[in-house]
Amino acid sequence: MMERVQEEIQQLPKVFQQSSEHAVPKTNPKTRKVQEYATNVLLDANTAHPRLIISADGRQVQCGERHQSLPDYPERFDRVVCVLGRQGLSSGRHYWEVEVGGKTDWDLGVASHSVNRKGKITVSPAHGYWFLSLRDRTDYAFRTEPSTNLTVNPRPTRVGVFVDCDKGVVSFFNVEARLLIFTFTDVFPDTIHAFFSPCTNKSGRNEAPLIICPVAMPE
Repeated sequence: MMERVQEEIQQLPKVFQQSSEHAVPKTNPKTRKVQEYATNVLLDANTAHPRLIISADGRQVQCGERHQSLPDYPERFDRVVCVLGRQGLSSGRHYWEVEVGGKTDWDLGVASHSVNRKGKITVSPAHGYWFLSLRDRTDYAFRTEPSTNLTVNPRPTRVGVFVDCDKGVVSFFNVEARLLIFTFTDVFPDTIHAFFSPCTNKSGRNEAPLIICPVAMPE
C-alpha cells in the first residue's frame, strides 16, 4: 500500500514536497504545478446542513448556533454539519485552496455525488468520502476505517486540495509551507464534489468560517 502511495506521489505535480521538519521544497520547471489546475469551486447552499451559514458569494461557510428554517431538499445533509461544492467533478485534474486559519476543528476533501445525505453517515472512502480532518487543534487524520492519524508539521492555515479524477488521487497540501500533507489513491465510482465541514463551535474557539480562496498562479 505504501509503495503504491509513494508511486502516486511521484506522479503528482512537483511544486510541493512531502511534509517533514526539514523538507526543502523543490520545483521542476518541466512539470505543471498544481496551481495550474485551479478550479472555481463554489458552495452549494442546497446541500448545506441547516445550521450552516453560506456567504452570498458561495465562498464561505460557518456553523451557526441554531437550525435555520430551510427546505428539506433531497440533497441537503440533515445530520452532519457539512456542505458540498456546486460543481461535479468527473474527469481531469482539479485544485482549490481553503483558508482554515486558527480553527480548532474542520473537514476538507471530496465526496461522491451518490452519498447518503440523511441521518447517520459513515465517513470513509468505502462510503464515498475522502477527506482530511482536524480535531482539537492538533489531531489530524484522513478518514479511513479506522482513521489514519497524521503528524502535520508545521500546522497549515491554508490547505490546498488536489484531485485527479481519472487516477483516483486526492492530495492535501500546506500551501504556505509548500508541503504535501497526505495523498490517497482510490477509485471514484461516480461524480465527486468538493466537501467542507467547519464543524461546530463546541470549543468556543471554532466559530471562524472556512473560506475558499483565490489560487495564486505560479510564475
